[in-house]
Amino acid sequence: MVMALSDIARAKINLTLQVLGRRDDSYHELASLVAFAEAGDLLELEPDGELGLSVEGSFADALSGENLILAAAAAAKALKPKVKLGHFRLRKELPVAAGLGGGSADAAAALRLIARANGGELAEADRTAIAVELGSDVSVCLDSKPALITGRGERVTPVMGFPACAVLLANPRLPLATAPVYAALRAAPLRMPPAPVETPDFGNDFEALVAYLVPCGNDLERPASELVPKIREVLAALSDLTGARIARLSGSGPTCFALFATYDEAARGGAELSRSHPSWWITLSALG
Repeated sequence: MVMALSDIARAKINLTLQVLGRRDDSYHELASLVAFAEAGDLLELEPDGELGLSVEGSFADALSGENLILAAAAAAKALKPKVKLGHFRLRKELPVAAGLGGGSADAAAALRLIARANGGELAEADRTAIAVELGSDVSVCLDSKPALITGRGERVTPVMGFPACAVLLANPRLPLATAPVYAALRAAPLRMPPAPVETPDFGNDFEALVAYLVPCGNDLERPASELVPKIREVLAALSDLTGARIARLSGSGPTCFALFATYDEAARGGAELSRSHPSWWITLSALG
C-alpha cells in the first residue's frame, strides 16, 4: 500500500497591496509584498488511486463550485500524460473567500504533492507554467516564501532577509469575494507600463520591515470596508493590542492581520482578542 503524502497549504498574507491600474485584459496591475503564515489547510494525496477529492475541516461546508485542487490535477495530467494522480483529502482550516489565498495555496500544494508522487515527471518549470494558468496567486504559493509579486500577481521575485516575526489573523466570519472589491475600487485604466518596483532586502531586521510597511497600505482596504463595514472594527481591535506594530487588511479581505516582533507578544494579543471577540476566527502564527 502506498503511503499518503501530505503538505500544508499556507495562508498568504498581503503585507502591502498597490493597485496600479486596470489592464486591457480586465486584470489589475499589482505590486504586493507577500509573506506566508505557518497556519493553513492540510492536503493529502493517496497516489495511484482514482482521481478524487474529499473535504473535511472547520470550513469544509463553505466550499462550493469548481475546486482548484482538481483543476491543478487535470492541468498536470494534460501537460504530462504519464503523471499518476490519486485521491486528495483536504482539511479546510482557513476561511473561504477570506483574502488569504486559500484556494490558490491548495492548488499549489496539490502540484507539489503530484510532483513528489511522480519523481521528476512534473518539473519545477511545469508547475510554474500550470500555476500561471490556474490563477494569479498560485505562482507565489508554489514556494510559499516572502516575495514581491507584480503583474496580475504571477510575476514573483523572492525577498531576501525577511525577519522572524509573528502574525495574528482575525476574520469576522463574513465571506467577501474578490471580484466585488475590485469592482468597488473603480481603478483607472493602466495608460502605460508601470515602472519597475524595487525589491526590498530587510536584512533580517524587524524594524526595517515595519519601516517599509508604514507608508505602504492596501488599496483594497477602503472598498472592502465599504462592502463589509465590520472590517473597520476588526482593524481597530487589532491596532489596540499591546505590541501590535502594523494592523492591515490582507488581500481583498475580510481577514485582517497584526504584526508582532515576537510570538509571545502575539500570543498575548491573541488571548486578549479571543476574550473580547469570541465569535471571530482568530489564528496566531509565525510569519515568513
